[in-house]
Amino acid sequence: MAERSLGVGMAGEAAASHWRGIAFMLLGSALFTFNDALGKWMVASVAVGQLLFIRSVSAMIVLLPMVHRAGWREVFVVAQPGRHMLRLAFIVGEVACFYLAVRHLPLADVMAVYQATPLFVTVLAIPLLGEMVGWRRGIAVGVGFIGVLLVLQPEAGVFTAPALIALAGSTAYALMMIVTRQLRAAGSLSLIVYHTLAVGLAGLLTLPWGWAEIDLLQTAYLALIGAVATIAHMSVNQALRLAPAAVVVPYTYTSLLWAILLGWLFFADRPTPVMLLGAGIIVASGLFVFYREQKTRISLTS
Repeated sequence: MAERSLGVGMAGEAAASHWRGIAFMLLGSALFTFNDALGKWMVASVAVGQLLFIRSVSAMIVLLPMVHRAGWREVFVVAQPGRHMLRLAFIVGEVACFYLAVRHLPLADVMAVYQATPLFVTVLAIPLLGEMVGWRRGIAVGVGFIGVLLVLQPEAGVFTAPALIALAGSTAYALMMIVTRQLRAAGSLSLIVYHTLAVGLAGLLTLPWGWAEIDLLQTAYLALIGAVATIAHMSVNQALRLAPAAVVVPYTYTSLLWAILLGWLFFADRPTPVMLLGAGIIVASGLFVFYREQKTRISLTS
């Protein structure tokens, strides 16, 4: 009886931890999307590089106390510096592409394309990591790319420049995730700090060619973007500490719902039925690919 009670108690604690993990993932996804909406609003009046620089300074102010507690050497001394540099190059490209794309496209459209990142990862992992992809995942990836076409709706068979920028950003994000897979020894705080510094440096280098006069309130909004992004990162990391990825990762797709809502409320972007169909296809394909990857991983380890 005691053993049974102990087992029930442990199961209850695991379930509670999973629910807390889900809550943190929902919070992180909502904060990231709020942040993206605020960024879309701001890039209408400021340069992308200016936004990246000020948001990174703000983020580093939030991160510095954590770096001090963790130890400066622990955070900044990393193995495989070459791979870290490659990862940072992809990050800078992805972030810049995102803000350039949302300047011209509805937030929900760009977010839908970014939700296809797991599909890009699946395809790119074949030549870059030598991973095998079964026919089920292959079909899911193909269907997902049809969803991307429905969302972007190329005119006369040709993608517009903003659509190509969104695709480039999603591809850069996928490449960044592939490189991150190879940096498992790096701590999450190190990854976030280097991410923030690289984006800030890239923004700083563009300032001579793109600095708009802004008031104190606009500066505060740009700083808020950095602070919120950092809190969102920490929420996602906490979710992954509390619960397995298989439990919490599917909830990242709620960011698309937030993007549709915020785009409608603040930018009068009403999603078309075709866009919603494409977004639904992307989400369904991504979830199926994730499910198959989890199932394959379990079968390989059992």
